[in-house]
Amino acid sequence: MTSSRLEQIQSAIRDQHLDGWLFYDHHHRDPLAYRILGLDENSFVSRRWFYFIPANGEPRRLVHRIESGKLNVLPGSKRAYSSWQELESELAAMTEGATKIAMQYSPRNAIMYVSMVDAGTVELLRSFGKDIVSSADLVSIFEAVLTEAQIESHFVAQRKLDEVLRAGWQLISDSTKDGGHTDEFSVVEFLQRGITAAGLFTDHGPNCSAGPNSADSHYEPTRDSSRRIQSGDFVLIDIWAKLASAGSSTHPEPDAVWYDITTTAVVGREPTDREQQIFSTVRDARDAAIKTIQSAYEKNQPIAGWQADDAARNIIRGAGFAEFFTHRTGHNIAVSLHGNGAHLDNLETHDERLLLPNTCFSVEPGIYFPGEFGVRNEINMITRPGKAVVTGPMQNELFRL
Repeated sequence: MTSSRLEQIQSAIRDQHLDGWLFYDHHHRDPLAYRILGLDENSFVSRRWFYFIPANGEPRRLVHRIESGKLNVLPGSKRAYSSWQELESELAAMTEGATKIAMQYSPRNAIMYVSMVDAGTVELLRSFGKDIVSSADLVSIFEAVLTEAQIESHFVAQRKLDEVLRAGWQLISDSTKDGGHTDEFSVVEFLQRGITAAGLFTDHGPNCSAGPNSADSHYEPTRDSSRRIQSGDFVLIDIWAKLASAGSSTHPEPDAVWYDITTTAVVGREPTDREQQIFSTVRDARDAAIKTIQSAYEKNQPIAGWQADDAARNIIRGAGFAEFFTHRTGHNIAVSLHGNGAHLDNLETHDERLLLPNTCFSVEPGIYFPGEFGVRNEINMITRPGKAVVTGPMQNELFRL
């Protein structure tokens, strides 16, 4: 970890009026710690280690004697332990003078994405008189805030992937004319080839869902289960990718940021009144979330993930379809597709994390009728100081193929 990184972390600790941030790991149970501290995520770890960064002053390391070099790449003083009694004594000593300490913990497991520390370790620290608070907002700063190069990588992926998606819809249109057909898995394979040819990487998928399969928000077609797509069908495509490493379609560019979108269409006909009503409701919910976020940024007002979720969910609730909107409105997007910043969520979790400047996230409300069809309308946004922008085209009407 560089001195500038340490200064950034300590500045963030002070900004949140904390006495320090305590990192702890055993058997790689906390991948966040490795990324934030710049440690080798593949290193062998068989014993507990602790790393305490105070708001001011020198960090402190605590390691087991048989893995005494485990944190040598990090700055600060080092103490070692062998017995559990010695560990507890040294842990109390290394946090002496600090009371309010952040850890990868979330009260009531509300933000489970950062709940990496076991309850027993929290209990031990509390027995020392420590006030253990969640590091969720600190994690967002160092996991979700993007560099200018990362933001540009998202826009490059956006332009490339939108072309792949356009070609996919054209394939369905061409294949279903004059009584013809294709199938979900064939569309997925076509899109995968397009992703590779565009110099992009994806970890799995994409998804193409026809008819009642579109009502399953995490449906994944296989060669054996693939449903035919023909005139008269309702179709949903969810597709995501990021820049691939030069010369490799199987490895992503290390710091590249994902682009993730979902669109829907009807094949060989006009939408029914019900399909049109559901699409319009979902679109309006999407736009309500966008407007709420943009308004907050224009007014320089903080906004949490749950507030954006409420804006979208209230539209769907008002239309009478609340029970059919079964997932959060959006997720953070960064180097990981589902990143460690604020999600747009007041359903699965009450996400109080702030939508920080220079972060990316999806807005993707949906309404799903099992056995019938489902609509999801997904776009991505990036926040910038004073504004929040949608990063790609928005689908405002059902596609007619």
